[in-house]
Amino acid sequence: MTAHYLGPLPDHGRFAYRAITQRPDYRWPNGARLAVYLGFNIEHFAFGEGMGACIGPASPQPDVLNFSWREYGNRVGAWRCLELFDSLGLPSAALINTALYHHCPELVAAFVARGDELVGHGHSNAERQGTLDEAGERELLLHCRHLMREHSGVEPQGWLSPWISESALTPDLLAETGYRYNLNWCHDDQPVRMRTRGGQTMWSIPYPQELNDIPMIVARQMDGKDFAQMVIDNTDEMLDQSRSQPLVMGLALHPYLVGQPYRLRHLRRALQHLAAARDRGEVWFTTPGAIAAHVSELAQQQPEVFA
Repeated sequence: MTAHYLGPLPDHGRFAYRAITQRPDYRWPNGARLAVYLGFNIEHFAFGEGMGACIGPASPQPDVLNFSWREYGNRVGAWRCLELFDSLGLPSAALINTALYHHCPELVAAFVARGDELVGHGHSNAERQGTLDEAGERELLLHCRHLMREHSGVEPQGWLSPWISESALTPDLLAETGYRYNLNWCHDDQPVRMRTRGGQTMWSIPYPQELNDIPMIVARQMDGKDFAQMVIDNTDEMLDQSRSQPLVMGLALHPYLVGQPYRLRHLRRALQHLAAARDRGEVWFTTPGAIAAHVSELAQQQPEVFA
């Protein structure tokens, strides 16, 4: 282990430190100061192997309890959430495992039919991306793009690694394989431009690890009603903060969690609160891809904003 007593600590080299209070101003397309998006994770897990969130202690494989609990999200929870999104007129960004095209293609098609954005999220959430070598990681990124283009007619602009697992080269490989933004980093409330080895633009769009049902409900064992209140409180606080500068608020959801009936009841209350703020013109309810496109255009017009 190396000691670092006299100099700077090792750094990722992707962006410099820049305090949130010391940045140029800009606005979102509708004049609102807070951009909000739903990051809806629809995932598929191998039966009898690999990783996965657990509702109970992990058992020797095949772990029927934990596998079937997660599969509830694809069979029931996601469809109930879609009904809720439709009732409130809310767009979403569907973060998809491409294994879904083999397992339940009609679920992905339902999001495409709504006009939602599709975001790359690996092939399966039973596997970590960061364990791959450079060639294997590049192959994964290209394979997911190919499957999404073949089955849904779209090439994803954004990426969220399964389990937020990156290698040291992930931003470079994303840029080199056609992706334009990355959701892995939770370090800011504004989009940040990342450096890549080839000089391509790669945007880090804020993706939450607090306003996220997995760490809150699974890891911290928060109740559904408390998670909903957390969403409401976060919205109101960020609306106050955004009076002085533009901000991004993502809400990360997984249907095997929030699609459970009693949690869906509380999620409904939280999303009604967000929809009301949208109807008052206080938020731009959008997708991470639209956020990335907007800041890309701004960066061309006002390069000093994202220096």
